[in-house]
Amino acid sequence: MAGSPLDALARALDRAGVIDPRRLRETVDLAWPRIVTGLAIMSKSTVDLAMVGWDVGAAAVAGLAFANAYWQVGKFLGIGLAGGTVTLVSQAYGAEDAARASAAVGVSLVAALVLAAPIAATYAAFAPDLVAVLGSEPAPLGHAATYLALVAPALLFEFPNLIASRTYAGVGDTLTPMAVRAGGALANVALSATLIFGYGLGVAGAALGTSVSTGVVALVFAWGLSGRSYLGRGACPVAVTRETLRFDGIGHLSRRLLGVSAPLMARRLAETLVAFPLVAIAATFGPAVVAAYEVARRVRTLIDSFSWGFSIAASTLVGQRLGAGDEAEAEAYARAIVRLSATVYVVAAAVVLALSGHVAGLFVDDAAVLAVADPFVATAAASVVFLGVDGSATGTLRGAGDTRYPFLASLLGRYGCALPVAALGLVTPLGAAALLAAMVVEAAVPAACNVARVRSNRWKAVGRTHAAAGADD
Repeated sequence: MAGSPLDALARALDRAGVIDPRRLRETVDLAWPRIVTGLAIMSKSTVDLAMVGWDVGAAAVAGLAFANAYWQVGKFLGIGLAGGTVTLVSQAYGAEDAARASAAVGVSLVAALVLAAPIAATYAAFAPDLVAVLGSEPAPLGHAATYLALVAPALLFEFPNLIASRTYAGVGDTLTPMAVRAGGALANVALSATLIFGYGLGVAGAALGTSVSTGVVALVFAWGLSGRSYLGRGACPVAVTRETLRFDGIGHLSRRLLGVSAPLMARRLAETLVAFPLVAIAATFGPAVVAAYEVARRVRTLIDSFSWGFSIAASTLVGQRLGAGDEAEAEAYARAIVRLSATVYVVAAAVVLALSGHVAGLFVDDAAVLAVADPFVATAAASVVFLGVDGSATGTLRGAGDTRYPFLASLLGRYGCALPVAALGLVTPLGAAALLAAMVVEAAVPAACNVARVRSNRWKAVGRTHAAAGADD
């Protein structure tokens, strides 16, 4: 279809020097199912927030902000571990070593359960005490404790789900996890709506809907990871079998997984822990500001779903090319995907900016929240451009196994820059407006650092080291 709009768009991107049609096709083939997956998963939590806001009110939205800070700590540790999985799987698969790739999946699943169990138990047992450190208003804290205690068991399913998604991405299959995750998201929305509105369970209904639907997704993924197909499609080519953990180099592989994943987990932990002081700062200005801040962050996270695709495409394509020994092609993909990501995010941000005045009303009808929400949503839209570029640059570095540098960049952006900027609101007339500046800074600084790292090409040397280590497994 040479005359189709998509073909015209591909030619326009090529003429603009963004990405050539061949690399665009390969990137989009990998990215679009992950983008749909990200939209499904993020819209699930966003819709939950909106339903709770409609049914219970602004206090419940603020409560979910408190509980979500803890949930994200657990989930993002799982994302960091899964980042190590996609590095090892993509490089082994690119080197046509299916046994090593399968062993990497098996080790990752064991590590996921070991990591998730104590976190879930702590959240379930100590939810009221944990959320109490973030605020003093009794109504939001009550909602937060209820949600956190009931959603905690979902982490036992979410960690393996993340490993499964990244495993499929590492072998170039992003359609299967898209179908599984999107189906789970739809089930979650339907179940939560039934429990919230049909049975009047409010915040508890949202938490139960999330836990049950996440467990169902884990069961579906387990089927494919064992090598079984879904109606003739989707069987994992690096399936986990009884032979997987008998792999001769399992100990060395475990250490490599830890070496690659630890900086990613530390980076993700740093990104999420900074939410605690930021939410606490927002709480000093009242529940309305907390609710507006949470709505803005959820909107930004929803827009950032594009990064699910571009980041994993960069990791997979760069990792496979490095595994095959083609550094020049790996670099070409890295730079092109960063440029493509920047282009897409500028367009997406412009659309949300144009609609920012109407977005908050989709979540709450509280006049106090609506009075302060508009600038928060507009700032979230602007800052997401930096998040998108950072996601693609980080995906490139992750594909090479160069995971320590993004961790340090994240620390600098979140703690060295964003947190001090937000704290200015407590001691200067800036007040809550300081949170707006912090939202931009926490995304812009890591993006600048990681793009500079990609342009330096130092990640190639790291990729050579990991490729050589993989060949010795």
